[in-house]
Formats: sequence, C-alpha cells, structure tokens
Amino acid sequence: MKCPPAMRASLTQRLAAAVVAIASIALIATAASLAPSAQGHSTHTQLGLSACAWPILYDTPCPTCGMTTAFAHAADTSPVQAFQTQPFGALIALAAASAFWICLHTALTASLAAPTALSLLTPRSLYILLALALVAWVYKIIAF
Repeated sequence: MKCPPAMRASLTQRLAAAVVAIASIALIATAASLAPSAQGHSTHTQLGLSACAWPILYDTPCPTCGMTTAFAHAADTSPVQAFQTQPFGALIALAAASAFWICLHTALTASLAAPTALSLLTPRSLYILLALALVAWVYKIIAF
C-alpha cells in the first residue's frame, strides 16, 4: 500500500538524503582506512594533513583532538575505544553511521525518516551538542 504524496519525501528531499548518505559513508570508509594512533591523537596525519600545532604552542590538546582517532576506532567496530579516545568524536561517528542508514532509507523509499530526524536539530539540541563538545574537550585535556 502506497502512502499519499504528502506522506512521502519529495524528490528534492530524496536527492539531499542521497547526498548525505554518500558523504556519510565516504567519511566512515575514510576512517576505516586509517590505523588509529596509539597516542589517542594525530591519526589525521595519515591523510596527509600536518600535525596539529595547538599542543606545541599551548601544551594542551585542541578542541578536536582525537576526533579522527575516535572515528577510526568506531569504524573498526571498537566503540568503547572510540569513546575513551574522544567521547564527542565517538558520538559524531555514531551520528554519521545513523545518518547514512536513515538517509539511504529516505533516498530509496521516499520515507520521511531523514526530514523527521533533521527536525530534531533544534537550537536547544545544538546547544546541548556544543556543551557535550566542551565537556569532551575538558575530558581530553585531563586525559592528555
């Protein structure tokens, strides 16, 4: 039984969902190709990026320190290691994986799952995410 047109994602929503699904799986595949650094940071240098100057200049980790390493752990199906490395990075990796499946479902079936999930990103939820990122940075500073 088909849903009425108002209950289905539009072509634009389906195309946007497909783009997000492709971007999400590309991010996860890139993370899966990396070997997580035993230091808990600096995995991004395997991508040809330079080492972070923040720890050298300020003797403390930067706000995104360990994110790539956490992604690499998550992509290697080591969620506990990912969380221990950088809690917010592990959360973002989980969000990327969820975005892939939700957006793929929307792109293929015209489900309203992706637009519904997107509606959850309210200013309040974004402030909560910012607070979690700051807490994760403090955690990383303590663990550094």
